[in-house]
Amino acid sequence: MTTYNERQPWMQDLIPLIAAPAQLWCTSDGCVGDIDGVAIRSGAVGIDGLYVGDTRVLSSIQWMVDDETPTPISFRAISHDASVGTLIARGIDGATVDPAVRLDEHRHLTPAGLTERMVVRSSLDHDIDITLRATVRMDMATMQEVKGGAKSSAVSNGTVTIAQEASDRVHVVCGPVTADIDMSDVDMSDGAMDTPADAGTALSMKAQPALSIDGMVCEMRWPLHVAARGSATAAFTIAVASSNQPVIDARTTCPWQDVRVSAADSRVSRWVNASLGDLAGLRMSVPALPDDEFLAAGAPWFFTLFGRDSLWAARFMLPLTTVTAMGTLRTLAHFQATASDPETNADPGKIPHELRGEAVVSEGAFASDGMSLPPLYYGTIDATPLWIILLGEAWRWGAPEDQVRELLPNLEAALAWLRDWGDCDGDGFLEYIDRSGHGLSNQGWKDSGDSVRWHDGSIAEGPIALCEVQGYAYQAALAGADLLDHFGRDGGDAWREWAAQLKARFNKAFWVDDGNGRYPAIALDARKRPVDSLTSNIGHLLGTGILDERGVADVVTRLMGDDMMSGYGVRTMSADCGGYWPHSYHCGSVWAHDSAIAMCGLRDEGYVTEAVRVAEGLIRAADAFDYQIPELYSGDSSDCGGPSPYPAACHPQAWSAASSVAVLSVLLGLTPDGSTPVDSPLAQDLRLERGE
Repeated sequence: MTTYNERQPWMQDLIPLIAAPAQLWCTSDGCVGDIDGVAIRSGAVGIDGLYVGDTRVLSSIQWMVDDETPTPISFRAISHDASVGTLIARGIDGATVDPAVRLDEHRHLTPAGLTERMVVRSSLDHDIDITLRATVRMDMATMQEVKGGAKSSAVSNGTVTIAQEASDRVHVVCGPVTADIDMSDVDMSDGAMDTPADAGTALSMKAQPALSIDGMVCEMRWPLHVAARGSATAAFTIAVASSNQPVIDARTTCPWQDVRVSAADSRVSRWVNASLGDLAGLRMSVPALPDDEFLAAGAPWFFTLFGRDSLWAARFMLPLTTVTAMGTLRTLAHFQATASDPETNADPGKIPHELRGEAVVSEGAFASDGMSLPPLYYGTIDATPLWIILLGEAWRWGAPEDQVRELLPNLEAALAWLRDWGDCDGDGFLEYIDRSGHGLSNQGWKDSGDSVRWHDGSIAEGPIALCEVQGYAYQAALAGADLLDHFGRDGGDAWREWAAQLKARFNKAFWVDDGNGRYPAIALDARKRPVDSLTSNIGHLLGTGILDERGVADVVTRLMGDDMMSGYGVRTMSADCGGYWPHSYHCGSVWAHDSAIAMCGLRDEGYVTEAVRVAEGLIRAADAFDYQIPELYSGDSSDCGGPSPYPAACHPQAWSAASSVAVLSVLLGLTPDGSTPVDSPLAQDLRLERGE
């Protein structure tokens, strides 16, 4: 029996299909799981399988011809939700030099399930009779169980019910989740090899297709007769439903479905076009607002609404559309808090962090951290100012005024949160502390427990006031003031004064000098001391307005140093800091969105050459990761061979994919008022086109 440890699965070499809220994970040759059901890789349970929402519905799909497993020889995703693969059935006609019988596997993922269609093709000059089998192992593990490397408690506890409703249909129930496996919609036909499999006449069979159940395993069998130089087809569908699914697929047309980018440098166009496909698969909505789309944070772990992730991704997409921004704003406003609750970290006016169907409880490898988050969780210090900023930016990019006007009450509530609730100890800065005792200890975008460190590598104690959050708050106050003025509401001047006071306090409290120059500390700790590690957080201050001219110049100098720039983006922490490690989640790795934020800030402050340098690094990273930049990657430079994968990183990740549009915007000089391309080979013949 294969042994395993409860470790977080790694998936740097796995391929996802996505059709939010569904996702399917398989190996690079198209295999899902293994013959025993759950794949074990690097001593941990693999993530292979079909997921809908936060449930892994099945962990394995295995095909066999007679009693032999066909050999996969090719596989590729042809879109975000479909793939094709080729397998060879050996031994049917004895030993041959050329493969005589092949299987063409067609997968199509939908937001509610999966269709598998296998076409058996023969080059033999005589008929053959075979038995084609598909074995599916049901799993029903929660996402947190999979993430923690634990096996399905639903299977262990016997809470999965499988009932055969007909000879070709099975109904599976596990709590609020149901799955129906159906092999009745099968077309087996005859025809030449270059003819579609469903274009011929029905074939005779040795017997009718049949289905059997053994524990969690459903086996489907098709006795096929394949004519000489002909083909036969078998197929099954899995339809999944859940009564407590908090997110659904976006019901509207993808706003960028007709957008194509071309460029002399094909790396640019390949990255943007591939990312737009990934982003189409990440589009979601909530049942209460089915026509308002937002982008799921990332697959597999964060396949739902996340405040800051969805806001930043929508903001990067503004040069292409305001539809996603307005849908994101309305969806988050729908969940805006109206009362204080220490268990959820909610306070009046606050924008949420995360939406799930049930509580998020750490399992397996993470069980010891004691984390338990409610289904609707507000543990984020930055989502509220980012919501305000996006509303202002969407308005500048041409969002309909009536839609912006409808959100003014939410704007006023969010602004009030900045003043009345964001500062938890009255020192004039926005800071966070986990009030529940089992929530996130860090509540900025770097939300791992060890992300806020001193220069020597020791961890700072909270409450924590992050530097970039003060910049967000300053920018949000001014954006809110402009909106209030434009729509004839009171309070604009008061918010400008509030912002001016915050700017003065920030520039007095946050600056440090390590002997190589000034820079803002990553944060103030519980004792109001500036935490002196040099981090990418300072890049988020650019373009917010909270820095004076000298401060901007100092930040640019430190940000562009070799200790911060890996050649593939901006490191999250300086390589000269004691806490640096290139494979650390937040202390030395590179995140594309983090670099893109700094890049846009450099552009906004007039440092276009430096912005293009960051763009060049991200394009090199895109090329290194086959144009699907993951959630994060190592901070290694080219001297170390370039970036290597962070093995548990999400891909695709919304703000990583949307970073390609931010790069496009910088290269083309896109603004709400027009465009002025930069003077760079990357912008040569760069065109953004919309089809009919």
